[in-house]
Parts: sequence; C-alpha cells; structure tokens
Amino acid sequence: MVLTRGRDAMSTAGRDGDGQGRTGRVVSGLAVALGLVLFLGGFAWAALLYRPYTVPTDSMAPTIGIGDRVLAQRVHGDAVRRGDVVVFQDKVWGNMPMIKRVVGTGGDRIECCDRQGRLMINGKPVEEPYLAAGGPASPTPFTATVPDGRLFLLGDHRTDSVDSRTHLTDGGQGAVPRDAVRARVDATAWPVAGWGMIDRPGSFAALPGGTSRPGPLPLIVTCVIAGAVLILGGAAYGPLARRSAGRGKAAVPHG
Repeated sequence: MVLTRGRDAMSTAGRDGDGQGRTGRVVSGLAVALGLVLFLGGFAWAALLYRPYTVPTDSMAPTIGIGDRVLAQRVHGDAVRRGDVVVFQDKVWGNMPMIKRVVGTGGDRIECCDRQGRLMINGKPVEEPYLAAGGPASPTPFTATVPDGRLFLLGDHRTDSVDSRTHLTDGGQGAVPRDAVRARVDATAWPVAGWGMIDRPGSFAALPGGTSRPGPLPLIVTCVIAGAVLILGGAAYGPLARRSAGRGKAAVPHG
C-alpha cells in the first residue's frame, strides 16, 4: 500500500513536471522569437537610417578624431539646424564627402571674434564648449552673411580646418547649399573608448530655430541589446531545464 501511494505521487509529480516543462519550452521559444525580431529588426532599422563614415582628417578634433568612425543619420538639408555636425558633398569644396559643424543658416551674420574670442551670430556671442581650450573661435577674423538656403560650416579644430572661412571668396559667402547635406552625425562608433552620442550645443538652442533632436540611435541600440539577451536567455533555458530535471529524478526515492 505504501508502494502504491509512492507510485501515485511519482506519477503526479511527473505530470506536473511535464506541464511545467511544456510551459517553459513555450516561454523560451517566445523569448527567442521576440529576441530575433528585436535583434534583426534593430539592425535593419539602423541600415535604413544610418551610414558609417570614416573621418580622414583631424579638422573636427577634439569632437571627432582622425580615423574615427561615425554613424550619420540620412536627413535632408532642410532638417539641419545650427550646431549640427553634418556630412555634405559640394563641387566647390572638392566634390567629396566632408564633415563639418553648422554654425550659421540662411540670413545669419557670422562674425569672429568678440573681445573674449567668441563667435558672434547676429550680434550675439556663442559659447562653443567643444573647441579646444585656450584659443579664440578663429585664429583669423572674418565676417559673412549667409545667403538663404545655405549653411555656414566650420571645423571644431579651427586652426587646422579648411571650411567656410577658406571659401569666402568662392561665392555664396563660403556657405554650401542645404541640398549638399547627405547626413547628420549622431555618434562616434569607433574607437570603442570614444563611443557615444555627439551632444547638441546648448548655446545654439537659445537662438531662433533652436537645435535638432538626436536620431533614434539609442533606441536602436537598446533593441539590439534586448534582442541578444532574449535570444541567449531563451536558448539557455533548454539545457538548464534538462539539467534541473535530471537532478530532480536522481533525488526521487524508489522505496
């Protein structure tokens, strides 16, 4: 009689274990499926919106160093605001992709420098915290009025950047057409030590038109990481469950 009760208990435990195992397999399968959607979807989303670029010079240092690899969101020039770092291509500038910072838009009067060595936009001084400390906003003074539909571009390394200051006499006050913009830089992807989003300068936010908002790159990265965790967690469930079940069977008494 004791033996019969033991068999009944073992049978019930087996049914409970099978039910829990089926539930676990379903949950792990769903986790892997969701993980694949997030992981692959994140990469597909990034491929649609972003392009990688390698920076060949130090004209954007210290914000972006020579040889750094950046991720730039495909945008039209109409979406660009002051303070944005953009990838553009213009025949006057050599007809090759270049990376500079937008400091002026159509109608702006750009001057450098005031008594504190700051850039002036429409008579207002602009703090530029991304510049290397100890120097003015430009080693040579200049003045320009940006034509409508154009962008005035400067490198962050003002002593070693070929930019709108160099092209002041080329026509258009050194500014490039908005439709020359190919993308807006959101982040540095390589080297790993320098990985991170590129900040929008607060000093430009106070000017009319403000600054642009960062793209969805942080959300994309979150999707990819979450997908990888779900895939690994779901895939690991099976071996862990079998090991746990094996230990449980070894502990069941046979008397």
